[in-house]
Amino acid sequence: MKVKTGVLLEKKNAAVHERELGEVGSKQVLVKMDTCNLCTTDYQQWLGLREHQGYPMAGGHENSGIVVEIGRDVKNVAIGDRVAFGYNFCGECPECRKGNTYMCSNASPLAETEDGYRGFFGYAQYKLAESKYTIVLDKDVKPEHAGFVEPLGTVLHGLNKLELKPHSTVAIVGAGTMGLLNGIAAKTFGARVIFSELSQKKIQRARNLGFEVVDAAAVDPAAEIIKLTKGNGADIVIGAVGSTKAYEQCIAMLKKQKGKFLVFAAGYPEPELKVSPNEVHYREIEIIGTMGGNISDFELAAEYLSKGIIDVSSCLEDVKIGLKDIQKAFEVAATPDMYRVTIDCQDV
Repeated sequence: MKVKTGVLLEKKNAAVHERELGEVGSKQVLVKMDTCNLCTTDYQQWLGLREHQGYPMAGGHENSGIVVEIGRDVKNVAIGDRVAFGYNFCGECPECRKGNTYMCSNASPLAETEDGYRGFFGYAQYKLAESKYTIVLDKDVKPEHAGFVEPLGTVLHGLNKLELKPHSTVAIVGAGTMGLLNGIAAKTFGARVIFSELSQKKIQRARNLGFEVVDAAAVDPAAEIIKLTKGNGADIVIGAVGSTKAYEQCIAMLKKQKGKFLVFAAGYPEPELKVSPNEVHYREIEIIGTMGGNISDFELAAEYLSKGIIDVSSCLEDVKIGLKDIQKAFEVAATPDMYRVTIDCQDV
């Protein structure tokens, strides 16, 4: 079966290739893809900021579709199901057996396939996937919303590491797609959320959702958040922007003792984290890294999306571009201040 697939060939050069998909294996599913949202990782490589990921990159991991065929041994997915995807994992290596499936040592989405491509194959007409990382959602969930199983799963993974408690004060630096998603989830769990943001568009979107927002272009954001918390500072600060200046502000916003700083975003070019070891020692600051999510995080994300517990509509632009125009899709997604842009995988 030949299918059309979006491929990043080099910096600022995306195209549609036709490739052989192969037969459905005994534990695989064949999915007719509806949409794929362009992640920051995707368009940063298109911009030339993540050359280490390699080419040709058939990326796209925020995708969703309908199952049209299943292998003979598949039990968890049925034909007609609305599905999204987590990350591939073996289930047998030491990290998988501990539940850390995102750290699997035997499966990598960036490994080359037999025909020379690498990636998640998300912007494509059809996708073959292992059933073990295929996630079922309610059929009424919009496909572009179902594509948030992966990003929401990564947010839930990070919040779990923070051991977020109700009534905690959470400051988030950056109200872009992932910052906003962190804020929506933290608020759902009962936290007070305050954003720090430079972009007027993002400030307004966060305020429209009822969040407190500090205009970092007008005031010192750390000083303002300390003021808003009556001199205490934030219990938790989430760095949703990967920059040296943003990280400095994150540390400065923390409460005096036992504050937690979550490094959520990677930065390209790589930023610096300037923090005094003595300050970490005396204030007992926790600096926590997070990347990706486990299969359990993605299952939970699907449940929240299916039940309407978390609404991701504000994390999207009202922009849908056909797969045939994938170069245009990257150009639009890489425009400053954009939220998620959606590729229509059947418009070829």
